[in-house]
Amino acid sequence: MKPNLFSPIQIGDLKLRNRMVMAPLSRSRATPEGVPTPLMIEHYRQRASAGLIITESAPISHQGVGYPCTPGLYTPEQTAGWLRVVNAVHAQGGRIFAQLQHCGRISHNSHQPNRCVPVAPSAVLPDGVAFTATGYQPFETPRALEAGEIKDVIAQYRQAAENCVAAGFDGVEVHAGNGYLIDQFLRDGTNKREDAYGGSTENRMRLLNEVLDAVTDVLPVGRVGVRLSPENTFNSMSDSDPQRHFEEIVDNLSGRGLGYLHVLETSMDFGGHVAGASRTVDYGKLRKLFSGPYIANNGYTKERAEKAIQSGHADLISFGAAFLSNPDLVRRFKKGLPLNKVDKSTFYTGGATGYTDYPQFSAEFTDAA
Repeated sequence: MKPNLFSPIQIGDLKLRNRMVMAPLSRSRATPEGVPTPLMIEHYRQRASAGLIITESAPISHQGVGYPCTPGLYTPEQTAGWLRVVNAVHAQGGRIFAQLQHCGRISHNSHQPNRCVPVAPSAVLPDGVAFTATGYQPFETPRALEAGEIKDVIAQYRQAAENCVAAGFDGVEVHAGNGYLIDQFLRDGTNKREDAYGGSTENRMRLLNEVLDAVTDVLPVGRVGVRLSPENTFNSMSDSDPQRHFEEIVDNLSGRGLGYLHVLETSMDFGGHVAGASRTVDYGKLRKLFSGPYIANNGYTKERAEKAIQSGHADLISFGAAFLSNPDLVRRFKKGLPLNKVDKSTFYTGGATGYTDYPQFSAEFTDAA
């Protein structure tokens, strides 16, 4: 019998009860110091029926912060806050991975230690504006990391992985997509280096490989995943040949024995891009190159998700907005129940509205669902 969304699956040594993954959803509900709040505990607890929760991006260091009120994994207070989140999810029988992030150039001096300029592989100014505690500010031309400083970044990832263990997480996802630091190294629109970290795909992938070496020194390799976004233009990203480059990247990752590969199969440019479509990348080829579990993300409906799993295109499907607005999404999909509509106006407003107040399904909510 072919698997479906509700079939169990093995990730490393972990057995997940279904193949529905809660995608990372940054919602700026932590304290200004980056400590997870009681509201976040409730948010994740409500959604623990997912086969796997991947947390919102957690900065690995003060240098890695790019947005206000994002929950970090670099201080004892942050780690203790995440422990309370993890305990709440585990009490409901759920599994939860932390997504480790360094924003690189997608930051602002107001987020940085001593108001330093953000760092990046190369001094390439992104288009757009930075989100700060005092509103939107123009992005700044970043400072290119010196080769010796890259070791410091790798050490930050190692320490964050150790903090994940202390917080009780089931595993981690290394964020190598969406225009943040590792992605900035991977793609040649932002990586203009001429040293061992630039030029060839092998060189541009060096940081990701060294980060994975550090993280898998701390955690079993089967409890580590990677997130990629090969054609995402979000955060002013581009690559000259994403199909060829990312085939090489995925082929390299396949030999590591990772817990999974998580791929955004579209662009987050918010320009009316149709879910399920692709401009430049054949994701079927990428999926075939990866020998382990493959998580697909691309505005999937229940019907498209079932088709992707049954056809073998994906092993698991991650859902973002659908899990945000439907804490009981697994039950709703399983029973064919209607869904709540997501309120995008509350994504980053703080507070319970649009975060923990979406109703579970019951007859009295039929009209609202």
